[in-house]
Amino acid sequence: MARLARDLPEGALEAAGEAVARDPDGEWGHRLASLALERLGRDSEAVVAAQDAVRLAPGSWAARLRLGSMLRRLPGRWRDAWNEARQAVRFAPEQPDPHVLIGDLALVRGDHRQAASAYRAALRRDEEHPGARINLGLAYLRWQRPRDHHDPAWTVDPRETGRARRALTVWSRQVRMLLAVALVAVAVLAFWYGLRDEARIGGAAVLVLVAAVTVRQCRRIAVWKYVPGMLARDLWLSVAVSVALLVVAAYAAALLTLPAWSLADEVVPLVSAGAAPALVRWDDILGGFWAGLLGLVLFNGVAVGILRAFAEAWQGRPVRALAEFTAVAPERVGRRDTDVTLWIVAARLWFLTAALVVLPLVAAEPRAALAGVCVPVAMLYVWWRGGLRSRLGEILRGDWGLAVALAALMLSSAALVVTGAVPTLGLSPRIGERAWWTVAGTLAVVLLAFAVRGARAWWRGSAGPWRASLVLCEGCGPRLPGEVGPSVGLGAEVRRAFTYSRGVVLSYTDAGGPRTLAVGAVTSVSRSGELRLNAAEEAWAAAERDPRVAVFVADPLERRFWAEIRGIALADPVENVLRVTPKHVLVGEYPGRHEARASPRRP
Repeated sequence: MARLARDLPEGALEAAGEAVARDPDGEWGHRLASLALERLGRDSEAVVAAQDAVRLAPGSWAARLRLGSMLRRLPGRWRDAWNEARQAVRFAPEQPDPHVLIGDLALVRGDHRQAASAYRAALRRDEEHPGARINLGLAYLRWQRPRDHHDPAWTVDPRETGRARRALTVWSRQVRMLLAVALVAVAVLAFWYGLRDEARIGGAAVLVLVAAVTVRQCRRIAVWKYVPGMLARDLWLSVAVSVALLVVAAYAAALLTLPAWSLADEVVPLVSAGAAPALVRWDDILGGFWAGLLGLVLFNGVAVGILRAFAEAWQGRPVRALAEFTAVAPERVGRRDTDVTLWIVAARLWFLTAALVVLPLVAAEPRAALAGVCVPVAMLYVWWRGGLRSRLGEILRGDWGLAVALAALMLSSAALVVTGAVPTLGLSPRIGERAWWTVAGTLAVVLLAFAVRGARAWWRGSAGPWRASLVLCEGCGPRLPGEVGPSVGLGAEVRRAFTYSRGVVLSYTDAGGPRTLAVGAVTSVSRSGELRLNAAEEAWAAAERDPRVAVFVADPLERRFWAEIRGIALADPVENVLRVTPKHVLVGEYPGRHEARASPRRP
């Protein structure tokens, strides 16, 4: 444990190997070996060691937790990891780490509500748990893992679904680019050179290239039955495919409705309500429709990019997430997630400021720009409720781009208020004009700061100011995982008492409440402290409902002490016994004559 705490996995693995060699039946050494192998990146060996720990002590919540933590790293083993995590919670509901594992498994699958519930359950047991705090903040942000198209519960290899996703996105990008270039060429030939028929024929030939691209990318997809699920899980993959199909339809419609500008001599009367009839060229109507198709084919990528930026900025609850991130001691993962969340807040404030810029124009009232005061008020709210009173300065010193963006937003809101105050205070219109230019310039500065910060992160290969840089907390902070604790051992006297006593009592809970049952004898006590005892059918059924039991025994020789083992009982149908894995051991002495209660004197 000491070597793991000092982040020395090689030394920890060596020590764990010595522990296993001295006590091969003890599950603790196998657990430590599994954790050390995991930190060395040897996941397959770590799973084997964790399975050995569960085999030796199936009722150990720590062994179940270790195995669940490792199985979630293997493709197609999410359900097995979930079952192990549920068993760990069932065996030790008072421990925070099993609830954290439940939350992590739910979070990577996109079930944010269940993840948040599990993290809150863990925090009720340990308010300072860093993993529960940080990952609860991610649940509030509705965090999606980078490969959100893949359901971890699927048995298919995620590399296969990853290849399918790449094929779909490449197909969408190639089709949209090809049709955009082709439609521009069609427009030039038809409108500039007057080759309308030739342009149509050439444009139709491009659809053959689109079909070839489609066939080529479809051949790269080997998991077609999972594609509908991928589209349902990954919103932006679904958008990319849908937009590509829409662009193909728009391109075909543009070829069919290609206007003939030089031959447009048909007219149709249009009568508006309360107005005189007017003659409008039919090609004017057709040309407007065709221009819309051209804009859809050419600028769909820009529209999707703006839509995605807006959706990701307004997704989740960043203030509550900041409150969770700042509630733990500063460390690498927490600082990174806090920085990205503040960029999300800055994006929201940018959209808010842009909307306030448009408000006076829509309302035809310049004083509406006074609403720009909402931006600093929102910043103050984030600073207060997000727990940034002692953290904001440190974060801004580490991210100058964020500092520039927030300062520009403050200046933009101030300039916006000035524009609204010009007509109220009777100031010079030139001041209002300069204030408007200041608002536009500062909003552009925010975009520039974001672009520079993103380019710098891309060049260095570090975290950028976007949602994809949010990371899950897995073993972050100085706290060791809960499964590294040692097994509960039994002293020599307690072992002897359970081995030789004929007065063993089993306490359990069934549908009617607490029950006790006399057990003739414990058949054996393993070297790891596990009890194997014979019990009636009712005890077996009760253990299935709630495996938490207690076993009592008295000193069979001198009756000097009593012992109680609280543990987990699991049925072993092969040996026809209940296997009880100890969680707590209590030992006490019987009171002697001098400790007896004095009899009250009668008058």
